[in-house]
Amino acid sequence: MGNVVYCRPGKASMTAVKIMALCAGAYLIGSIPTAYLMGRVLKGIDIRGHGSGNVGATNVMRVLGTQAGVATLAIDLLKGYLVVGLLAPLACPDPSRLPAARILGCVAVVAGHNWMIFLRFSGGKGVATTAGALLAMMPLVAVSIFGIFAVIVALTRYVSLGSIAAGVCIPVFAWAYGQPPAYLWFAAALAAALILKHRANISRLLAGTEKKLGSRTERVAR
Repeated sequence: MGNVVYCRPGKASMTAVKIMALCAGAYLIGSIPTAYLMGRVLKGIDIRGHGSGNVGATNVMRVLGTQAGVATLAIDLLKGYLVVGLLAPLACPDPSRLPAARILGCVAVVAGHNWMIFLRFSGGKGVATTAGALLAMMPLVAVSIFGIFAVIVALTRYVSLGSIAAGVCIPVFAWAYGQPPAYLWFAAALAAALILKHRANISRLLAGTEKKLGSRTERVAR
């Protein structure tokens, strides 16, 4: 019998496998239902049945209090930062391919947050997770849009309006800071996605029925 020759997968094949693993892992990380777990652990409730019903930091703050809301925000930010800032470079260390890996990782982790597999594909609006991913991908852009968000919320007390304004500014700041073309197109897509996720908020803002930050809502007794 002749010698058997074993062929190792090519570099391109290995990269593709790593990217697929990155996307799968990012989706699962994004699917961690932080707000839902906060409600269950702290008060034994399903946060989706209280306040606005949204699985996000703002609703946690309204229903469970400021500390729980801030903790939820921090964890959801960390989900995006971890995927784009750490896992993407590990999966694709090649500098020429890293931007694409970061974009795919960002899409996957935000998709996981918005359509959580652990909550039967329901989820939040992805603002905090997107912000964490942007902080790793385009730090100056992330800091700038956070400034826009903070100013709008401070002036109006509408978290949704701050999120929408910050989303619209993502491609503007990406262009202003000279980001690569791939990031520019991605920034535009992110802005569009954030606006679409806030359609109901936009309707309430126009109708004058949107709740302001700090407004009274259902609060679970301590």
